[in-house]
Amino acid sequence: MPKKSLPTKNLTVSRQSIKPGHNKQLVVLICFLLLLITIIAYEPLRHNDFVDYDTNDYVTNNPKVNQGLNAESVKWAFSKYHAANWHPLTWLSHMLDCQFFGLNPLGHHLMSLLFHLVNTLLLFLILQRMTGAIWRSFTVAVLFAVHPLHVESVAWVAERKDVLSGFFWLLTMAAYLRYTRRPSITRFLPVFIILGLGLMAKPMLVTLPFVLLLLDYWPLERSSLGRKSVKEHFPPPKRAKAGEKKVKFVRQDLSIGWLILEKLPLLLLATVSCVITFVVQQSGGAIKTTELYSLGIRLSNALVSYVSYIMKMVYPGGLAVLYPHPTDKLGFWRPLVCFLILVAATAAIIYLARRRRYLLVGWFWYLGTLVPVIGLVQVGIQAMADRYTYLSLIGIFIIVAWGVAEVAAKWRYRRAILTTAVCVLIAALAAGTRRQLPHWRNTISLYEHTLAVTENNYLIHYNLGRLWAGQDQIEKAIFYFSESIKINPKYHKAYNNLGIMLAQKDDLPGAIEHFREAIRINPQNENAHYNLGRALYLTGDVAGALKHYRISLSIYEGSFETLNDLSWILATHENPQFRNGPEALRRAQKACELTYYQNPVTLSTLA
Repeated sequence: MPKKSLPTKNLTVSRQSIKPGHNKQLVVLICFLLLLITIIAYEPLRHNDFVDYDTNDYVTNNPKVNQGLNAESVKWAFSKYHAANWHPLTWLSHMLDCQFFGLNPLGHHLMSLLFHLVNTLLLFLILQRMTGAIWRSFTVAVLFAVHPLHVESVAWVAERKDVLSGFFWLLTMAAYLRYTRRPSITRFLPVFIILGLGLMAKPMLVTLPFVLLLLDYWPLERSSLGRKSVKEHFPPPKRAKAGEKKVKFVRQDLSIGWLILEKLPLLLLATVSCVITFVVQQSGGAIKTTELYSLGIRLSNALVSYVSYIMKMVYPGGLAVLYPHPTDKLGFWRPLVCFLILVAATAAIIYLARRRRYLLVGWFWYLGTLVPVIGLVQVGIQAMADRYTYLSLIGIFIIVAWGVAEVAAKWRYRRAILTTAVCVLIAALAAGTRRQLPHWRNTISLYEHTLAVTENNYLIHYNLGRLWAGQDQIEKAIFYFSESIKINPKYHKAYNNLGIMLAQKDDLPGAIEHFREAIRINPQNENAHYNLGRALYLTGDVAGALKHYRISLSIYEGSFETLNDLSWILATHENPQFRNGPEALRRAQKACELTYYQNPVTLSTLA
């Protein structure tokens, strides 16, 4: 005779299985344990400095953020697009840090860690309230807390938007859970508002309405779809104690159409956020790489990335701040194998989901939340990024926690085995996090580690060159700029900066050659035009210098250096054919306006 399968209710911890008083004490103890484990894992963070990668744009060199919270900075946060993003709450968060800590990196890092700690507790408490499964919820939360893939989101100050949006994501889930207990418009309103706030921290929350629909399927089971009996999930309400108000338990058996209709206000918010994000990133040049990568290349990279994230979850080695896009080098077989893996996994999960609903929820949580950042619309030059897994891997962690518990249900010594396994896993992941954090200690350590674990990373070579150039290490800068050009011969910024280094070595012919190459690749590179103008002037080609100064200003008229140099030549050159008093005066006045009449060089030129 075929073996009789276990009833579904036996696979779920009963909400009534633990006495209320003991339950509360255990939950408090687990919250304390989660805090302790996370703090131990992230203790090395206190030694870390700011890293130059994007943080200068977000915090250290951003005067609007540096001045802290005031009417002007708040207006700027909501009204301006900066760094190809519109996320006013993220800007306010950075401003608040500067208000309290100035540019002391320790304060900024501790605030990011605090958000991560709160997110960990929220994740545990929400899952525990939804499912009644305390230890499985703990497993999901502790994996979220200490997995090395999440180091980037916590240790990188410029990625404050990850932990901040994660906070609003989980608050939205908590508000939604409260709403589903007793549905009403007044209880739905906080869900709408908190999601709106989260979208103003990071637009990745556009997938949250989809995740709430998954939660309706499991563990909330608000629809009869996939449920054998309503009684199976909804236990009888507890009796109210003396003096307590009796709360009526609302039993729901809603259609899929109604559940989708219910989410329409949230979907409207998500749509508005998508439109704003697309416009902002397009105007900021962040998605221009879509023109460089065909749809086939983007699809191939997306398929490989889906599988790669899971591989890095299993073995988080070789983590880097930037994984270069492979362009057309993935070939045919690798994307095909990844496609077959994803299709097979999806088919198996759909088949098993009738008795194990958590499989479907966890898998489609993972697949769905990565859609905005998987590369179908290419933003930037990365193939993938560790930070994109901050919320997405929760789905896989749910599959792991509930799946292992189910597999071990009949083991003789399951408690001892599972406890030991979880402890070993926590220790290994926490150790991995502690090993990863020193790579974020400063910009040089971050870039050098990234070059050690990635290949053909022309942007990190370029960034290291800029770093050494800023420290007057000309030979090192020349080396890294040259390496960047070898990897990507079309990277015009590397040619421009290499030309600057050669000019500092008095190699003007070599500098001019590289400036011209930068302009050939990108005629809109105003810096290359300016640098070429300076180099030509030093070689005596005044006409050529004036030409490129004027081209530079036609591209970007906000460079006071270019305005100052041009006005000086027009006002002082000994050859009358190059002098132009009215234009010189106009350019010098503009340069002084841009520097608020505080720069002695531009004031001297104007005088």
